[in-house]
Amino acid sequence: MTKTRYALLGAGHRSQMYVDAITGDYADRADLVAVCEPNPARAAHAVDRAVSRGAAAPTVWQPDRLEEMIAAERIDRVIICARDDLHAELIVRSLDAGADVVVEKPLTIDADSAAAIEDSVARTGRAVVLTFNYRYSPRNSALRQVIQDGLIGEVTSIDFSWMLDTKHGADYFRRWHREKEHSGGLLVHKSSHHFDLVNWWIRQQPRRVYASGGLRFYGADNAARRGLGDRPERGTHEGDHDPFELDLRDDPRLQALYLDAEQHDGYLRDRDVFGPGITIEDNLALVVDYSGGATLSYSLNAHAPWEGYRVAVNGTLGRAELEVVERGAVLVDEGLHPVIDPSAVDAAGSASLRPQGERLLVQRHWEEAVEMPILNAAGGHGGGDALLLSDVFVGPGDDPLSRPADWTDGLRSIAVGIAGNRSLETGLPVRIDELGIALLAETGR
Repeated sequence: MTKTRYALLGAGHRSQMYVDAITGDYADRADLVAVCEPNPARAAHAVDRAVSRGAAAPTVWQPDRLEEMIAAERIDRVIICARDDLHAELIVRSLDAGADVVVEKPLTIDADSAAAIEDSVARTGRAVVLTFNYRYSPRNSALRQVIQDGLIGEVTSIDFSWMLDTKHGADYFRRWHREKEHSGGLLVHKSSHHFDLVNWWIRQQPRRVYASGGLRFYGADNAARRGLGDRPERGTHEGDHDPFELDLRDDPRLQALYLDAEQHDGYLRDRDVFGPGITIEDNLALVVDYSGGATLSYSLNAHAPWEGYRVAVNGTLGRAELEVVERGAVLVDEGLHPVIDPSAVDAAGSASLRPQGERLLVQRHWEEAVEMPILNAAGGHGGGDALLLSDVFVGPGDDPLSRPADWTDGLRSIAVGIAGNRSLETGLPVRIDELGIALLAETGR
């Protein structure tokens, strides 16, 4: 079998999943031959990880030599894990240089760059794959199956609430995501996952968006209003730390990727969540109208005391409800990403009032509620990550749930967030087909 030759564009935290996949389960069909990363410390970290897993050392390149790298290393496919606002340029340049693309969500962060991707795909005829791993999570797949099987009839409305807690949610306000010019804000960076789920669950296209929200918890102004007092500029420092501070020295991987690398580019991964310069929102609410007549009411909170989400899908025959608790409480000194044991009990021995878990209920008119099975497997996201990586590196098979996604799915998901950002700016509802993206206008998506 001829192996596919891969290059990694961006070697931060997220890239490890792909390095491990190429040098592990898919080593018989894939080779990581190049890393394109401007920071030498992060590039070296990716190379060292590949070599430690028995692979040959990939060559290292700078982004300004991307086209030269694709030609010299005979790259078949690039995997883009770079900062969100860099996606579009890297996608277009890679396609034009003759490589297919795998890209982390979001596809890009604004309408102009989305149109540039659309033009490049049309011009080159090459493939762009989006890695929407939430589709593969068994609980989300189970809800898609319920709707697809017609158990609740025609979908009329969706109520979707997502809670990011003060560990995970706060982290977006420490790093580059806090600047909307780099991430598009949470409506694009984080919520594109959620909007894609809705688009995929109900198989309708978003048409119009009205948004409201703001920065109401994090940031310097909110800290001053609540009398938090003087704070350190970053979490890595000597002395006492409060629960909102991230000390990079506590995590060897974060120290290697960021603390030891900041001398090369000045990027600080541990900025104070109550510091100045934050331009994204932490409380958001949207109403989205869909092509088939359904309406989505969506909310995102980035400073909740627990993490998870609740989805209710109403239909002409009944209602489906999915509730997920990913972390039932944020406790002091548990680390940035603690391992959660769903069987854990508190010091008094009583079970948690909000245990980690998931439940999918379907209740049809004139009937009692029924709990639907959710079939998890080993690995991340209930076994979903393994399914996603198989589709990426082997190729999608015959999937009755249509989980593999391409750039058009990515376009429809970010379209909701881009329209939402425009609505936040104007205070008015925004039609998706007014964003200036031809695919959306031509198809009414």
